[in-house]
Amino acid sequence: MFERVAGLAIRRSRLVLVVAALAVALMGVVGAGAFDKLKGGGFDDPASPSTRASKVIDEKFGGETNLVLLVGSPAGRIDTPAHRETGQALVAELKRDKRLSNVVSYWETNSPDLLSKDGREAMVLTHVRGDATQQRKYAKEILDTYSGTYRNTLTVQAGGGAAVGADLSNQVVEDLILAEGIAIPLTLVLLLFVFGSVVAALLPLIIALIAIMGSFAQLFLLGSVTDVADTATNLTTALGLGLGIDYALLMVSRFREQLAAGVSVDDAVRRTVHTAGRTVAFSAATVAAALAALLVFPQYFLRSFGFAGVGVVAIAALSTLFVMPALLKVLGHRVNSGRLPWAKTRNSAARAPLWGRVARTVMRRPALTALPVLAVLFFAAGPLLNITFGTPDERVLPKDAESRQVSQALRQKFGGSEDSALHIAINQPVDKTPLASYAARLAALKGVERVETSTGTYTAGQSTATGPGDPTLGRPDAQRISVMSGLTPKSDAAQSLVEQVRSATPPPGTHPLLGGTDAELVDSKESIGDRLPLAVALIVVTTFLLLFLFTGSIVQPLRALVLNVISLGATLGVMTWIFQDGTLSSLLGFTAQPMEMTMTVLMFCIAFGLSMDYEVFVTSRIKELHDQGADNETAVGNGLGHTGSIVSAAACLLAVSFFAFGTSKLSFMQMFGLGSGLAILIDAIAVRGVLVPAAMRVLGRSAWYAPRLLRRLHNRYGLSEGGPEPTSPSGPAAVAPAPTANWTRG
Repeated sequence: MFERVAGLAIRRSRLVLVVAALAVALMGVVGAGAFDKLKGGGFDDPASPSTRASKVIDEKFGGETNLVLLVGSPAGRIDTPAHRETGQALVAELKRDKRLSNVVSYWETNSPDLLSKDGREAMVLTHVRGDATQQRKYAKEILDTYSGTYRNTLTVQAGGGAAVGADLSNQVVEDLILAEGIAIPLTLVLLLFVFGSVVAALLPLIIALIAIMGSFAQLFLLGSVTDVADTATNLTTALGLGLGIDYALLMVSRFREQLAAGVSVDDAVRRTVHTAGRTVAFSAATVAAALAALLVFPQYFLRSFGFAGVGVVAIAALSTLFVMPALLKVLGHRVNSGRLPWAKTRNSAARAPLWGRVARTVMRRPALTALPVLAVLFFAAGPLLNITFGTPDERVLPKDAESRQVSQALRQKFGGSEDSALHIAINQPVDKTPLASYAARLAALKGVERVETSTGTYTAGQSTATGPGDPTLGRPDAQRISVMSGLTPKSDAAQSLVEQVRSATPPPGTHPLLGGTDAELVDSKESIGDRLPLAVALIVVTTFLLLFLFTGSIVQPLRALVLNVISLGATLGVMTWIFQDGTLSSLLGFTAQPMEMTMTVLMFCIAFGLSMDYEVFVTSRIKELHDQGADNETAVGNGLGHTGSIVSAAACLLAVSFFAFGTSKLSFMQMFGLGSGLAILIDAIAVRGVLVPAAMRVLGRSAWYAPRLLRRLHNRYGLSEGGPEPTSPSGPAAVAPAPTANWTRG
């Protein structure tokens, strides 16, 4: 297959490039509409009780409160006659807006719960109609209309889930532009340093551009047929940029190496595709396998990255395999054009590869060198012992975001707010007496401030109503109950209250559904926790099978999996230390909070796949030398000597793509960017540089062990770079063996 790919690039190079250019143009046109197809949210399980409760409330009660307007008076109390008249005018306008439902205000109800403790601010509660995407769109329009000063008298600020979603979607676009504006120029500088040639440095950026354009095009197509999270733009472009450069770096390095050995351009292309191209294909398979595990989760935030992640990996790999050989054929020796002053110095240094010397030093004293590294990694993983998980809320936004400021004001200046209440939906008829008894039992629970029903308001466990009921909470065929608490949202106490409410004895013959932000968190943790073992099992099994097919050994996949778990544990531990414990919060400008669960799972899968990417890069060359007859220590030392520089360079370039998202103003995007970049560097330096040679030295010949039956299976179906050399018009001898150079790849 790879010889046919090389033949196509050699015989039809210009046609391949023309087709690629047309495809990129088409992808650009299609991808321009990607943002309109993407959706907000996606963190909840559609089948969970909290989601079903929300659906019942939407259908029968006009929806839960998801937009809170905080109306204030700069000059005194908000309940004066003049302010009441202005507030009522505002409410009347809101009630005429077809994008809203369930508009409730202090001026209509005179409820003290809707008036701030100092009397200077009041709440207007409402529900923005539509799905998550429509809610964000409508919320933006409503905020543009009403936020600021109303009739030169009252100030209006917006909070609640819809306002937070609107601020999130705006921030996602701003962060993407900033991150790519940092990553691409910095990557070009690093490529110039790595290659020492302007032309060679630009080639990986061409593949990265194709991958990014393809990423937006596939997001448009995916968004047309399924739900795709809007943050997919940030993560898939980072992955496309990084992998495109990573794979192209491998191909260009191998091609230049072949030219330096004196072979013809055509034969250099053949050898490059046969060796480096095979590694690209296999590496892409390992990354795609890890990302495909995200498809087991019901949350479309994770599922969308399963689809989109696999797609962008495939685009990066295919463009590298087909477009890059054609570019190399057309350029030929001009690939070295624009040579920079330091290029000769770097080439001379290639005769004594640093990573080869490090590997030999490690193998002479594996325990002495590996144990300190393991100790550091295990210490870094320590914070995982105290890890807690949460879901995104207004705290992920910067402190100056209006929706975050309003949410904080609601907690500080008001009693239990409906914006953070628990909502019970009973989709059945309920008599008044059992409904009242149920509400009284709920009001007696620790942490509950009041319970609102259609029959009355209950506080402090009173068996009789202490306030009037809200008739809008009742229907002949359904009832809605609001449970207000003064607990910190998403705290352990708030989650415990969810379990207590669900355990309370309901009215006879009914099956209450509990919703609200705290219930959504509890359900998300349960949903992801239930499916996480399956996702991990799929990653482990597919990775094991792929590495077995690649190496023919059952020990190598086990060794790779163990080392990956250690490095990822260290990465997640450091992220917990930073983002949950609050270390560096003042420097990075975020608020410490529990680890965002879906983003942590996503980061694990992506980091695992990328770590296996480098596993294939290194192991491919070690196996090639081992198959040629080298003993284990020689194969490891020379293999790392050949691949170490390219792996470290590729890791730095890929890490830059992710570290750029450390500039994000969304804390969970900061965590993803910094965590993924750190995982890549730990793997490339600590694992590939120290732990792999130490493990190979300890394992010795057993590193390549496989039972006889499995070895026969590998001989028939296995894949590796150690296969027959590609043929050429000049005969096999025209393809030079890979010289020992700093940029040699498996």
